[in-house]
Amino acid sequence: MNLPSAVRQIISRLEASGYPAYAVGGCVRDSLMGKLPHDWDICTAALPEEILEALETHSIIESGLKHGTVTVKVDGYLYEITTFRTDGDYKDRRHPESVTFVRSLNEDLARRDFTINAMAYWDEDGLTDLYGGQEDLQQQIIRCVGDPHARFGEDALRILRALRFASRLGFAIEPQTNQAIHDLKDSLSNISAERLCSELLQILDGDAVETVLLEYSDVLAVFLPELLPMIGFEQHSPHHCYDVWEHTVKVVAASPKGKIPRLAALFHDIGKPRCFTMDERGRGHFHGHPAISAEMTEKILRRLKLDHKTAQAVVRLIEYHDTRPEPDAKHVRRFLSKLGPDYYDLLRTLKIADVKGQNPSTAPEKLRYIQSVTDIVLKETSGRSAFRVSELAVGGKDLMTLGVPEGKSMGQLLQKLLQMVIDGEVENEHACLMQAAAACLAQGSSNGTDRK
Repeated sequence: MNLPSAVRQIISRLEASGYPAYAVGGCVRDSLMGKLPHDWDICTAALPEEILEALETHSIIESGLKHGTVTVKVDGYLYEITTFRTDGDYKDRRHPESVTFVRSLNEDLARRDFTINAMAYWDEDGLTDLYGGQEDLQQQIIRCVGDPHARFGEDALRILRALRFASRLGFAIEPQTNQAIHDLKDSLSNISAERLCSELLQILDGDAVETVLLEYSDVLAVFLPELLPMIGFEQHSPHHCYDVWEHTVKVVAASPKGKIPRLAALFHDIGKPRCFTMDERGRGHFHGHPAISAEMTEKILRRLKLDHKTAQAVVRLIEYHDTRPEPDAKHVRRFLSKLGPDYYDLLRTLKIADVKGQNPSTAPEKLRYIQSVTDIVLKETSGRSAFRVSELAVGGKDLMTLGVPEGKSMGQLLQKLLQMVIDGEVENEHACLMQAAAACLAQGSSNGTDRK
């Protein structure tokens, strides 16, 4: 393994002071997979105060000292150094009641979650792999260290961590670990909303997300019970060859990575079971499902404590995901004025993914339609079109020269001018808009209204 010079420097200093030290965990896993680790964690036999003494010439952050972690800053990068430890009982199924510092690497590795994360490395000792982590990496398997029921019983969040690794690495979860996940899934109710949300986002961002969502829908439903009605819900539509959940999973997998696209994909049809009707020909319909799905999603994301800006974007995409404006400039401008042009590219990717999760026989026509609308959007947004009052070529000061006072009447006139631009009745140019504004005022005067 090729350790960064800063890591070698830290470990060498600890070793010279008489304390064995190793790179450990995810950085070892990633290095063995040929990936560049994002973080380098170090574990050592040194107690926290001994770490401080051994590294006294380094820049040290002591905020995690009481938990046995010292953070060292070298060349602008942070490296966490943690004393070997064993954990006490996990009474809340999340945090150990106590931590005991030990001098043995083997004891420290025994407390870790999965075999692929329970390996340590230092040049002089080579790879320390007590639980077959390297072989599991080669076989692409997620396996708990020791008894999986005990591991998940200690910390329920490890259940979602297993799904995260399966999704992001494309690994299979070995049978005993898999069974424990399903057996203990209800313990996820002990996990905070913020942590659930964080793990969900990482699961959704994986290349193997389709497999994980299909196989572990019951696990996700512990904290997302709104998913359950989707599973096995047949759509009875020539546009669909999958049930609502299978369709949703395929849309997620077809969406670009990122929390907004994949959350929108996950929840875009969550309201369908509530809206289902069947006509006399036996065809299913889901009238109004975008609005219901958006409403449900807003509540879910608030419950998960997702940041407001991201949640707002996700809900907006879901609200408009099934809207089909006529492919002409006037209707597209009207659509963009409601949606907001900044959202269109995200909406386009959601619509394309949505089509890819439907009946393949209907896809070509739908994709051609999306492209035709996109072409118009590109033309309109690259020109002088306006979709907000702030984008008009005139403003309040211009209207004041026509005698329009600040206040409600000015706002109404600006909105009218914006609508005229959107409808193609007037160009978004200063002279044209001033002429249109004067005409509107003259018409108002002839109708007996004033400018106040």
